Amino acid sequence: MTAATAIRLLLVDDDPLVRAGLSLMLGGAEDIEIVGEGADGAEVEALVDRTRPDVVLMDIRMPSVDGLTATERLRARADAPEVVVLTTFHADEQVLHALRAGAAGFVLKDTPPAEIVDAVRRVAAGDPVLSPAVTRQLMRHAAGARADTRQARARDRLTTLNDREREVAVAVGRGLANAEIATGLFMSVATVKTHVSRILAKLGLNNRVQIALLAYDAGLLEGEGTN
Repeated sequence: MTAATAIRLLLVDDDPLVRAGLSLMLGGAEDIEIVGEGADGAEVEALVDRTRPDVVLMDIRMPSVDGLTATERLRARADAPEVVVLTTFHADEQVLHALRAGAAGFVLKDTPPAEIVDAVRRVAAGDPVLSPAVTRQLMRHAAGARADTRQARARDRLTTLNDREREVAVAVGRGLANAEIATGLFMSVATVKTHVSRILAKLGLNNRVQIALLAYDAGLLEGEGTN
């Protein structure tokens, strides 16, 4: 693995011990290069400009500018790197907000090292880091007093999709991979990818996680959405 092909990773966490552990763990992977470290979300944009990472592994809770705000600012930029948020909680409201802001997923700080390395690789390859079970847990956590308003807005946004795109959006919301969607909807993987790209463009979304959240909000996931 050469420097030109390695995944360029930026670490952002206010705890120097956590950063040191992550750097040791991830830096040992031959296909990952740690290109920089930061201690607060306020540093992120300048660090990204300087180091040009492919992926940012970002703590959600920091003293000056938190990971949520930093993610929103970063993902609003053109050619933004992917963001994976770090958290100590399985179902943290701030994590859900980070996903809506464009983060590609999240990992728990006590996740086994091999799984954190795999998460960085998957996000760099364009795959969200959320299992269907975790996705459902976060979605249930999101349900609340404003569910009806959220559902109406989500359904209105989805009217821009045609029937086939809507089917693909629902499948993405259920956590299915492209190959599984292709099998279930009797189409090629390439066609699924095309539909996903069109869905993202039509809805102004960043990634598959946001498609899943929107499908949930609209009540399209049987047994999981608001009714």
